Amino acid sequence: AGSFVYAETQDGRLHGSRIYLDKVSVGATMNIIIAASMAKGRTIIENAAREPHIVDLANFLNSMGADVRGAGTDTVKINGVDSLHGGTYTIIPDQIEAGTYMAAAAAAGGEVRIGNVIPRHLESITAKLREMGVTVIEGEDSIIVRRSGPIRRINVKTMPYPGFPTDMQPQIVSALCLANGTSVITEGVFDNRYKYVNELRKMGAQIQVDGRTAVIEGIEKYSGAPVAACDLRAGAAMVIAGLCAEGETQVEDVHYIERGYENFVGKLRGLGADIVYVSDPDEPEQTLKNVNIG
Repeated sequence: AGSFVYAETQDGRLHGSRIYLDKVSVGATMNIIIAASMAKGRTIIENAAREPHIVDLANFLNSMGADVRGAGTDTVKINGVDSLHGGTYTIIPDQIEAGTYMAAAAAAGGEVRIGNVIPRHLESITAKLREMGVTVIEGEDSIIVRRSGPIRRINVKTMPYPGFPTDMQPQIVSALCLANGTSVITEGVFDNRYKYVNELRKMGAQIQVDGRTAVIEGIEKYSGAPVAACDLRAGAAMVIAGLCAEGETQVEDVHYIERGYENFVGKLRGLGADIVYVSDPDEPEQTLKNVNIG
Protein backbone atom coordinates (compact mmCIF):
# COMPACT_ATOMS: atom_id res chain seq x y z
CA ALA A 1 0.00 0.00 0.00
CA GLY A 2 1.14 3.55 -0.67
CA SER A 3 2.12 5.87 2.15
CA PHE A 4 -0.49 8.36 3.30
CA VAL A 5 -1.63 10.30 6.35
CA TYR A 6 -5.15 10.03 7.72
CA ALA A 7 -5.94 12.80 10.18
CA GLU A 8 -9.08 13.86 12.02
CA THR A 9 -10.05 16.25 14.82
CA GLN A 10 -12.40 15.66 17.72
CA ASP A 11 -14.89 18.31 16.64
CA GLY A 12 -14.12 18.33 12.92
CA ARG A 13 -12.15 21.58 13.03
CA LEU A 14 -8.56 22.60 13.66
CA HIS A 15 -7.81 24.91 16.59
CA GLY A 16 -5.37 27.81 16.57
CA SER A 17 -2.02 27.44 18.28
CA ARG A 18 1.35 29.07 18.77
CA ILE A 19 3.92 27.34 16.54
CA TYR A 20 7.67 27.89 16.59
CA LEU A 21 9.56 26.59 13.55
CA ASP A 22 12.94 25.19 14.62
CA LYS A 23 14.09 25.66 11.03
CA VAL A 24 12.91 28.36 8.65
CA SER A 25 10.78 26.53 6.11
CA VAL A 26 8.81 27.95 3.20
CA GLY A 27 6.64 24.86 2.78
CA ALA A 28 5.86 24.59 6.49
CA THR A 29 5.01 28.30 6.76
CA MET A 30 2.66 28.16 3.77
CA ASN A 31 0.89 24.99 4.87
CA ILE A 32 0.36 26.30 8.40
CA ILE A 33 -1.05 29.58 7.03
CA ILE A 34 -3.49 27.67 4.82
CA ALA A 35 -4.55 25.32 7.61
CA ALA A 36 -4.90 28.13 10.16
CA SER A 37 -7.02 30.31 7.88
CA MET A 38 -10.14 28.33 8.77
CA ALA A 39 -9.06 27.00 12.15
CA LYS A 40 -10.91 28.05 15.30
CA GLY A 41 -9.10 30.89 17.05
CA ARG A 42 -5.70 32.49 16.47
CA THR A 43 -2.52 30.84 15.21
CA ILE A 44 0.88 32.48 15.61
CA ILE A 45 3.87 31.25 13.59
CA GLU A 46 7.26 32.27 14.95
CA ASN A 47 10.50 32.03 12.93
CA ALA A 48 8.36 31.97 9.80
CA ALA A 49 9.84 32.11 6.31
CA ARG A 50 9.64 35.54 4.65
CA GLU A 51 9.75 34.77 0.91
CA PRO A 52 7.73 36.98 -1.45
CA HIS A 53 5.42 34.12 -2.39
CA ILE A 54 4.44 33.73 1.29
CA VAL A 55 3.32 37.36 1.24
CA ASP A 56 1.50 36.61 -2.01
CA LEU A 57 -0.24 33.59 -0.48
CA ALA A 58 -1.39 35.74 2.45
CA ASN A 59 -2.68 38.42 0.10
CA PHE A 60 -4.52 35.77 -1.92
CA LEU A 61 -6.15 34.24 1.16
CA ASN A 62 -7.04 37.66 2.53
CA SER A 63 -8.71 38.55 -0.78
CA MET A 64 -10.96 35.51 -0.18
CA GLY A 65 -11.88 36.57 3.35
CA ALA A 66 -9.02 35.18 5.46
CA ASP A 67 -7.32 37.21 8.19
CA VAL A 68 -3.56 36.71 7.83
CA ARG A 69 -1.25 39.37 9.25
CA GLY A 70 2.52 39.82 9.33
CA ALA A 71 3.41 37.77 6.25
CA GLY A 72 6.88 38.78 5.11
CA THR A 73 8.08 39.07 8.73
CA ASP A 74 9.28 36.27 11.00
CA THR A 75 6.02 36.32 12.99
CA VAL A 76 2.75 35.60 11.19
CA LYS A 77 -0.62 35.80 12.94
CA ILE A 78 -3.72 34.15 11.51
CA ASN A 79 -7.19 34.66 12.92
CA GLY A 80 -9.32 31.76 11.74
CA VAL A 81 -12.55 32.51 9.86
CA ASP A 82 -15.65 30.37 9.35
CA SER A 83 -15.58 30.47 5.57
CA LEU A 84 -13.77 31.80 2.52
CA HIS A 85 -15.32 33.11 -0.68
CA GLY A 86 -14.20 32.88 -4.28
CA GLY A 87 -12.34 35.56 -6.17
CA THR A 88 -9.91 36.44 -8.91
CA TYR A 89 -6.23 36.93 -8.15
CA THR A 90 -3.03 37.42 -10.13
CA ILE A 91 0.03 35.76 -8.62
CA ILE A 92 3.40 37.51 -8.53
CA PRO A 93 6.15 36.70 -11.06
CA ASP A 94 8.47 33.81 -10.23
CA GLN A 95 11.78 35.30 -9.06
CA ILE A 96 13.64 32.00 -9.52
CA GLU A 97 12.55 31.72 -13.14
CA ALA A 98 13.72 35.31 -13.71
CA GLY A 99 16.94 34.62 -11.81
CA THR A 100 17.63 31.60 -14.01
CA TYR A 101 17.50 33.73 -17.16
CA MET A 102 19.71 36.30 -15.43
CA ALA A 103 22.28 33.59 -14.66
CA ALA A 104 22.06 32.30 -18.24
CA ALA A 105 22.77 35.77 -19.61
CA ALA A 106 25.69 36.15 -17.21
CA ALA A 107 27.15 32.80 -18.24
CA ALA A 108 26.64 33.02 -22.01
CA GLY A 109 27.24 36.76 -22.39
CA GLY A 110 25.28 39.30 -24.41
CA GLU A 111 22.24 41.26 -23.28
CA VAL A 112 18.84 40.05 -22.14
CA ARG A 113 15.81 42.05 -21.03
CA ILE A 114 13.47 40.17 -18.69
CA GLY A 115 9.98 41.61 -18.38
CA ASN A 116 7.18 41.12 -15.84
CA VAL A 117 9.48 40.93 -12.82
CA ILE A 118 9.61 42.65 -9.42
CA PRO A 119 13.23 43.86 -9.21
CA ARG A 120 13.28 44.13 -5.40
CA HIS A 121 12.58 40.37 -5.20
CA LEU A 122 15.77 39.80 -7.22
CA GLU A 123 18.10 42.00 -5.17
CA SER A 124 20.27 39.19 -3.75
CA ILE A 125 20.74 37.72 -7.24
CA THR A 126 21.41 41.13 -8.76
CA ALA A 127 24.04 41.90 -6.10
CA LYS A 128 25.98 38.71 -6.80
CA LEU A 129 25.84 39.14 -10.57
CA ARG A 130 27.19 42.67 -10.23
CA GLU A 131 29.97 41.30 -8.04
CA MET A 132 30.75 38.91 -10.93
CA GLY A 133 31.24 41.86 -13.29
CA VAL A 134 27.78 41.65 -14.88
CA THR A 135 25.79 44.81 -15.62
CA VAL A 136 22.26 44.73 -14.22
CA ILE A 137 19.86 47.60 -14.92
CA GLU A 138 16.60 47.65 -12.98
CA GLY A 139 13.40 49.05 -14.45
CA GLU A 140 9.99 49.42 -12.87
CA ASP A 141 8.86 45.92 -13.89
CA SER A 142 11.79 44.70 -15.95
CA ILE A 143 15.49 44.02 -15.66
CA ILE A 144 18.34 44.12 -18.20
CA VAL A 145 21.33 41.81 -17.77
CA ARG A 146 24.44 42.45 -19.84
CA ARG A 147 27.90 40.89 -19.86
CA SER A 148 30.74 41.46 -22.31
CA GLY A 149 33.85 41.18 -20.11
CA PRO A 150 35.19 38.21 -18.13
CA ILE A 151 33.28 36.68 -15.22
CA ARG A 152 34.88 37.45 -11.86
CA ARG A 153 35.14 34.86 -9.10
CA ILE A 154 32.93 35.37 -6.06
CA ASN A 155 31.83 33.60 -2.88
CA VAL A 156 28.16 32.77 -2.34
CA LYS A 157 26.28 31.47 0.69
CA THR A 158 22.67 30.44 0.24
CA MET A 159 20.28 31.55 2.97
CA PRO A 160 16.54 31.98 3.56
CA TYR A 161 15.02 35.12 2.04
CA PRO A 162 16.20 37.86 1.77
CA GLY A 163 19.50 35.99 1.39
CA PHE A 164 20.71 34.36 -1.81
CA PRO A 165 18.15 31.64 -2.68
CA THR A 166 19.13 27.99 -2.55
CA ASP A 167 17.00 27.47 -5.66
CA MET A 168 19.50 29.65 -7.58
CA GLN A 169 22.58 27.79 -6.36
CA PRO A 170 23.01 25.33 -9.28
CA GLN A 171 22.48 28.08 -11.85
CA ILE A 172 25.04 30.44 -10.32
CA VAL A 173 27.51 27.54 -10.02
CA SER A 174 27.04 26.83 -13.72
CA ALA A 175 28.07 30.42 -14.49
CA LEU A 176 30.93 30.53 -11.95
CA CYS A 177 32.56 27.49 -13.54
CA LEU A 178 33.55 29.94 -16.30
CA ALA A 179 34.88 32.64 -13.95
CA ASN A 180 38.47 33.76 -13.60
CA GLY A 181 39.82 32.31 -10.36
CA THR A 182 38.39 30.27 -7.50
CA SER A 183 34.83 30.64 -6.22
CA VAL A 184 33.46 29.13 -3.01
CA ILE A 185 29.79 28.18 -2.60
CA THR A 186 28.34 27.42 0.83
CA GLU A 187 24.91 25.78 0.92
CA GLY A 188 23.16 27.17 3.99
CA VAL A 189 19.71 25.64 3.53
CA PHE A 190 19.72 22.04 2.27
CA ASP A 191 21.96 19.00 2.52
CA ASN A 192 22.86 17.06 -0.63
CA ARG A 193 22.28 19.97 -3.00
CA TYR A 194 25.38 19.19 -5.09
CA LYS A 195 24.23 15.98 -6.79
CA TYR A 196 24.41 17.73 -10.16
CA VAL A 197 28.15 18.47 -9.82
CA ASN A 198 29.15 15.17 -11.43
CA GLU A 199 27.13 16.13 -14.51
CA LEU A 200 28.95 19.48 -14.83
CA ARG A 201 32.26 17.63 -14.45
CA LYS A 202 31.38 15.63 -17.57
CA MET A 203 31.48 18.98 -19.39
CA GLY A 204 34.88 19.90 -17.96
CA ALA A 205 33.90 21.76 -14.78
CA GLN A 206 36.44 21.68 -11.96
CA ILE A 207 34.44 21.48 -8.73
CA GLN A 208 35.35 19.91 -5.40
CA VAL A 209 32.62 19.31 -2.82
CA ASP A 210 33.12 18.91 0.91
CA GLY A 211 29.85 18.66 2.80
CA ARG A 212 27.92 21.88 2.22
CA THR A 213 30.85 23.65 0.55
CA ALA A 214 31.83 23.57 -3.12
CA VAL A 215 35.12 25.00 -4.43
CA ILE A 216 35.06 25.95 -8.10
CA GLU A 217 38.19 26.47 -10.19
CA GLY A 218 37.19 28.47 -13.23
CA ILE A 219 37.72 26.96 -16.69
CA GLU A 220 37.96 28.65 -20.09
CA LYS A 221 34.99 26.82 -21.63
CA TYR A 222 32.67 23.85 -21.26
CA SER A 223 32.77 20.90 -23.65
CA GLY A 224 29.44 19.54 -24.84
CA ALA A 225 28.50 16.13 -23.40
CA PRO A 226 25.48 13.95 -22.61
CA VAL A 227 24.25 14.90 -19.12
CA ALA A 228 21.14 14.36 -17.00
CA ALA A 229 18.85 16.72 -15.11
CA CYS A 230 18.69 15.26 -11.60
CA ASP A 231 16.14 17.84 -10.40
CA LEU A 232 14.43 21.05 -11.46
CA ARG A 233 17.16 23.63 -10.76
CA ALA A 234 20.00 21.25 -11.59
CA GLY A 235 18.35 20.71 -14.96
CA ALA A 236 18.29 24.45 -15.59
CA ALA A 237 22.00 24.56 -14.67
CA MET A 238 22.75 21.85 -17.26
CA VAL A 239 20.99 23.88 -19.93
CA ILE A 240 22.95 27.01 -18.97
CA ALA A 241 26.21 25.05 -19.24
CA GLY A 242 25.11 23.66 -22.58
CA LEU A 243 24.42 27.15 -23.92
CA CYS A 244 28.04 28.06 -23.17
CA ALA A 245 29.65 24.80 -24.27
CA GLU A 246 31.70 24.05 -27.34
CA GLY A 247 29.88 21.32 -29.26
CA GLU A 248 26.55 19.64 -28.61
CA THR A 249 25.11 18.94 -25.17
CA GLN A 250 22.20 16.56 -24.63
CA VAL A 251 20.25 16.94 -21.40
CA GLU A 252 18.12 13.95 -20.39
CA ASP A 253 15.12 13.82 -18.06
CA VAL A 254 13.90 17.29 -18.93
CA HIS A 255 10.53 16.58 -17.30
CA TYR A 256 12.17 17.98 -14.16
CA ILE A 257 12.81 21.27 -15.96
CA GLU A 258 9.30 21.48 -17.40
CA ARG A 259 7.86 21.34 -13.87
CA GLY A 260 9.13 24.83 -13.09
CA TYR A 261 9.74 26.62 -16.40
CA GLU A 262 7.03 27.41 -18.90
CA ASN A 263 8.22 27.24 -22.53
CA PHE A 264 11.87 27.15 -21.41
CA VAL A 265 13.19 26.00 -24.76
CA GLY A 266 10.99 28.42 -26.71
CA LYS A 267 12.14 31.41 -24.68
CA LEU A 268 15.81 30.46 -25.10
CA ARG A 269 15.31 29.94 -28.83
CA GLY A 270 13.80 33.42 -28.95
CA LEU A 271 17.12 34.70 -27.58
CA GLY A 272 19.04 32.94 -30.34
CA ALA A 273 19.92 29.68 -28.60
CA ASP A 274 20.46 26.59 -30.76
CA ILE A 275 18.29 24.31 -28.64
CA VAL A 276 15.58 21.76 -29.46
CA TYR A 277 13.46 19.11 -27.74
CA VAL A 278 13.99 15.55 -28.97
CA SER A 279 12.64 12.11 -28.08
CA ASP A 280 15.67 10.37 -29.52
CA PRO A 281 18.91 11.84 -30.86
CA ASP A 282 17.96 10.55 -34.30
CA GLU A 283 14.33 11.75 -34.16
CA PRO A 284 14.32 15.51 -33.44
CA GLU A 285 11.29 17.39 -32.19
CA GLN A 286 9.15 14.51 -30.97
CA THR A 287 8.15 13.78 -27.37
CA LEU A 288 9.70 15.96 -24.70
CA LYS A 289 12.30 13.63 -23.20
CA ASN A 290 15.67 15.21 -23.98
CA VAL A 291 16.92 18.60 -25.02
CA ASN A 292 19.81 19.08 -27.42
CA ILE A 293 21.87 22.26 -27.23
CA GLY A 294 24.45 23.45 -29.74
